[in-house]
This record gives sequence, C-alpha cells and structure tokens, in this order.
Amino acid sequence: MTGLDAKAELHDYLQGAREVLLWKLEGLSEYDVRRPLTPTGTNLLGLVKHSATYELEYFGPVFDRPHDVPLPWLADSAEPNADMWATADQSRDEIVGLYRRAWQHADATITALPLDAPGRVPWWGDAGAVTLHRVLVHLTAETQRHAGHADIVRELIDGGTGLLRRSANLPAVDQAWWGEYRDTVEQAARNAKPA
Repeated sequence: MTGLDAKAELHDYLQGAREVLLWKLEGLSEYDVRRPLTPTGTNLLGLVKHSATYELEYFGPVFDRPHDVPLPWLADSAEPNADMWATADQSRDEIVGLYRRAWQHADATITALPLDAPGRVPWWGDAGAVTLHRVLVHLTAETQRHAGHADIVRELIDGGTGLLRRSANLPAVDQAWWGEYRDTVEQAARNAKPA
C-alpha cells in the first residue's frame, strides 16, 4: 500500500466515525442530546463538542496550522471537562457547525501534508514529537471510541442502535427476542462461579 493509499484509508475511517457521531443526534430532543447518561456525565452533544475541539487542536497547532476558532473551554481558567458538555446557551447547530468546521480544517491539513510530516503535541510532554500518520491513527481511534460511546448512549435514550446508518450490525430479531437474550445474559452473570 502506498503512503497516499494509507492516508486515504485512514481518512476514510476517520470520516466514517465523524458521521456516526452526528447520526446519533438525529431525531432526538435538545434534552436527549445533552442529558448525561453515565456517572461521569457522558452525553451525545458533549462527545461531538469534545471531538471537534481535539480535531482542531491535533490537526491545527500541532502541525503549525493554526485555526481561528475560539475554544474558551480549553482555557486554563475553564472548569475541568468543559469540552465534554454543551452549556444551555450553546445550540446543537452551533456544536455541529463547530464539528464541521473542525473537519474542514483537519481535512485541509491531512490533504496538504505527507504522512511523515512532523508535528508536536505539547500536552504529551516528552512524547510529543509526532507525525501526521501517528496523529491520524490517534484521532481515528479516539473518534471511533467516541462513536462507540455514542452508540451506547443512544441505545439508553431510545433503544436506537446501529454501527452505521446503512448497517445495524445486529441480528434481525424482534424486541421479545432481545428481552429473552438479555435475561439469558443476566442469568449467566448471576450464576458465574467466582474466580
């Protein structure tokens, strides 16, 4: 595989995960896209805001390609985790728009630079010397991870599932089957022998 093919393949996987994150917002109320569904506050719109933020940072300043997007939630004075949730005055459209702007900036960097282009991730300390290849792999893995989080959160909200818009990647069975399956898994967990 040539460097160009490898870059295109990585970029394709990144784009697929980006699209899943936005797809998981579709059809939900403002409350549902924002509500925390785990003890650590994981929520759909926060996953999008976080992903937008770090695409801008990793594909921007890391490669001396600054962006003009204000990110006050990254300021030293910001509260911890401020990038992981949308405030009441940040609209869904604003956060989705931010993510699409991040894609444009990241895509321009990915297109312009070769995979071996050097960069520096200041928040990685001594391990901060990177290449575009490493950052592209890192961001693809992170975005896929957050797409998985979004899949679980969406299922908790309304039962919506699916790996991709075009592929559920689940058995074609009815709700009764899923209920029995869940009961079987629960029973196996209760009957498991201690290690």
